[in-house]
Amino acid sequence: MKTIKDKQILVAADFAGFPLKKAVAEHLKGKGWTVTDIGVQSEHEKNPEMFHRIGLKAGAKISEGEFERALLFCGTGMGIHIAASKCPDVFAGVVESVPTALRAITGNNVNVLAMGAFYVAPQMGKDIADAYLGHNLGDGYAWWPNFYEFHKLACDELNNFDYEEFKANGFEVQKLGDYPLKLMEKPDTI
Repeated sequence: MKTIKDKQILVAADFAGFPLKKAVAEHLKGKGWTVTDIGVQSEHEKNPEMFHRIGLKAGAKISEGEFERALLFCGTGMGIHIAASKCPDVFAGVVESVPTALRAITGNNVNVLAMGAFYVAPQMGKDIADAYLGHNLGDGYAWWPNFYEFHKLACDELNNFDYEEFKANGFEVQKLGDYPLKLMEKPDTI
C-alpha cells in the first residue's frame, strides 16, 4: 500500500476540478510527495472523463488497498466524493476549510478528501492538503477522554456495515461495542 508515512498520495480531478488539483499536486511535489494522478491531465483534454467515473476509479484504488488516502477535485467536490463513497471501505468527505479538513481526518478518519474548485482557492487547497496529510485519527485530542476510541468504533462499525443485515435488524446498527463520550471544550491550559 502507498502510505502517507511514505509521502505517497493519489489525486484525481474532472475538468472542473483540474485547476485546483494542479495547484495542490504541484505544491505537494515541491514538498517531496510522490503524487499519482489518475484524473484529467490537461485543461485542454478532449473528451475528459466525467466526475463520477474518476471518483469510482479513485475509490477503487482505496478499496483495493493500493493507496491509503486520496485527494479528489471537481467543481463542488460533492459529485466526485459521492462516487468514491460507493466503493467499500472508502470514508469520503468534502471540505472547504482547514478546520474541517483537520476534523475530517482526526475525528472521522476520512481516507478520501474532496474539494470543489468553484469554492476553494488554490492557496486554501494547499493548506487543506497539508493539514489533512499531516494528521491521523485522534491527533490533537489527548485531552478528550475516549475521543479516539469512540471515533475508531464508529469507523469500525461503518466498515462492517451491511445494509441488508441493518434492514433485517429493524434498522438497528449491530454494535461492536460502546465508549462513553460527551462534548467537551478544550482546556485553556493546553
